[in-house]
Amino acid sequence: MLFSGNTQNLSLRGKTLELTFDSQQGKVNVLNKEALSELGEVIALLEKQKDAAALVISSAKSSFIVGADITEFLDYFSAPEKELASMLDRVNDMFNRIEDLPYPTISLINGDAQGGGFEICLATDFRVASSNAKVGLPEVKLGIMPGWGGSVRLPRLIGIDNAVEWMATGATKRAPDALKDGAVDAVVSDDKLADAAQLIITQCTDGKFDINQRRALKKNPLTLSPLELAMAYESAKGVVGAKAGPHYPAPLTIIETVKAHAALARDEALPHESANFVKLAKTDVAESLVGIFLKDQQLGRIAKKHIAAAGDVKQTAVLGAGIMGGGVAYQSASNGVPIVMKDIRQEALDDGLEEVGKLLKKQMQRGKLKPEGMANVLNAIQPALSYGEFNDVDLVVEAVVENPKIKQAVLAEVEQQVSEDTIITTNTSTISVNLLSTALKRPENFCGMHFFNPVHRMPLVEVIRADSSSEKAIATTVAYAKAMRKTPIVVNDCPGFLVNRILFAYFSGFDKLVADGGNPKQIDKVMEKFGWPMGPAYLLDVVGLDTGKHAAAVMAEGFPDRMSSGKGSVIDAMFDANRYGQKNGIGFYKYEIDRKGKPKKLTDPEGDAVVSSVQKNGEREVEAGEIIARLMIPMCIETARCVEDNIVSSPAEADMGLVYGVGFPPFKGGALHHVDKLGLANFCKQADQYEALGPLYHPTEKMREMAANNGTFYSTHSGAKGDKS
Repeated sequence: MLFSGNTQNLSLRGKTLELTFDSQQGKVNVLNKEALSELGEVIALLEKQKDAAALVISSAKSSFIVGADITEFLDYFSAPEKELASMLDRVNDMFNRIEDLPYPTISLINGDAQGGGFEICLATDFRVASSNAKVGLPEVKLGIMPGWGGSVRLPRLIGIDNAVEWMATGATKRAPDALKDGAVDAVVSDDKLADAAQLIITQCTDGKFDINQRRALKKNPLTLSPLELAMAYESAKGVVGAKAGPHYPAPLTIIETVKAHAALARDEALPHESANFVKLAKTDVAESLVGIFLKDQQLGRIAKKHIAAAGDVKQTAVLGAGIMGGGVAYQSASNGVPIVMKDIRQEALDDGLEEVGKLLKKQMQRGKLKPEGMANVLNAIQPALSYGEFNDVDLVVEAVVENPKIKQAVLAEVEQQVSEDTIITTNTSTISVNLLSTALKRPENFCGMHFFNPVHRMPLVEVIRADSSSEKAIATTVAYAKAMRKTPIVVNDCPGFLVNRILFAYFSGFDKLVADGGNPKQIDKVMEKFGWPMGPAYLLDVVGLDTGKHAAAVMAEGFPDRMSSGKGSVIDAMFDANRYGQKNGIGFYKYEIDRKGKPKKLTDPEGDAVVSSVQKNGEREVEAGEIIARLMIPMCIETARCVEDNIVSSPAEADMGLVYGVGFPPFKGGALHHVDKLGLANFCKQADQYEALGPLYHPTEKMREMAANNGTFYSTHSGAKGDKS
């Protein structure tokens, strides 16, 4: 053994050097400070082995290297620019030295090689991937870009177009796709990786492979004429810019970086990459997206604790084959959990299965599913008109009409048909789970399981704890949500639970602003520019004004001091005019079906007239700053209230509920992260300008106390790290 450390070992077998990453601190290998320090020691040893036949880099874990340890590197992000640049230079120097070793270098990629883990592979001469390997440069998802040579080496290996697509989307590529693009040299079964390495070494020894030629490809300028480079740049900029939008600078910065260093050799190109990495790392967007990443990890840890007490979920059932029930059936069956889909009408079951079929066909068209996979999913959904198939059901999702009496009757009925250990959940967006639990003889086996529409796209599931819910009921429901590849957040019962309670504070601010003369179309434009995927009027049209009216009434009853709009609500006015939004083609806007079969939003004078009917003093021009303040202040205050009221257990869970549940702009990090960035004192000062609008705009006493003491919801602005919950 030439080197034995906490993260890697180096040995010599015959004339082959074997560097094995094997972290003693966790289940995966990461490039943290310790790993990089040890790698520096290893490289010094490698440079002394002049007579070695080759270096083979592998992993003793089930994955290769999953990337850098972002929690450690937060210190670099907040450090002076020179310190961050110096770190990048040190790592680039190590990777360059690996690339320049006097013998062939081979990476054996098993499992995941992401970010810095794949960049070290790019520095080697050959890359052999196992058939289950996944590789990628996902840094853009954190608002940054590859910083250890990825933007330099990858375009020279696979071409600008492919490389930009990899880096600007942060996509994870399966081994066969990576082979097709040229990012890896071979794909073999896991047990053949060592044999593949030996074959490459033999061919190098026999002169069949010229490593100098391979290295020249990565170290020299791109072989493109100025015209070809300009065309590739403009093409990539147009496509990526349209997808990235104005709030995410990293994708376009990646393109600019590749353009800047395309005509340069490796050592002159790397400083361009480093400079732009530093620039991105210092943006608020990167800080927010890193915070989202850390908060998502925190949610995973919380879910893991719950799951420890979970019962088995091998067979489930959903009651109701409507939009939500069909979505639940699709999501469950697609992720390997068989499900019975019950309804009282055959037509409903047929419609539900047809909807599942449409979703599966879309997956096939995108190349994400094979015909046999489609058959497996459909076979895992068992339609039923009776309870005859419920004997072995471990968990039931009730997804019938949003009516408390009907739900209570159905819940009581199904309880009689399942075993005493079966967990029963209700998919409801507004009805108290405490109220629904009174219909059950075993309320300890009951909780809420609120999916968001459309189920197959929205990542969040609210697991709602009734006063009577046992930990096993909560844990089993969390486990099922995770099995469905959803992100569960456990919340306590209250009107609207977490997400809708906060969302309707936002809608209440919208309603008041419209009544005061705000134009819904202008409000939508401002809030979309702020970062929302759609403005509040458009969102209400998508949700449905009938649903909005019902939910608003529930919120008004639960929180009359701040969410009761009294008479003249614009939501009520739209409902009374039979304008339900996309459901019937007219709401704040009118809708026509486009060529792709999707509703196209158009202006509608009749909808404008309904808006005018609730504006006592007519329409007025409202500045963008006022629009943002009057909608975001209520949302942020209500989010803080939910934490204070213990509806949710931490700021991180509250913020992620909004990001995953209603599309809160990720680059702003969540409502409470947004408040931290503004500063609580500044936020309260801004809210006080709208004090006359009522309690909806009144910060809580705790918020004012935090403001007076320079408090924050997070101990660092990067998110869940130091969550003060």
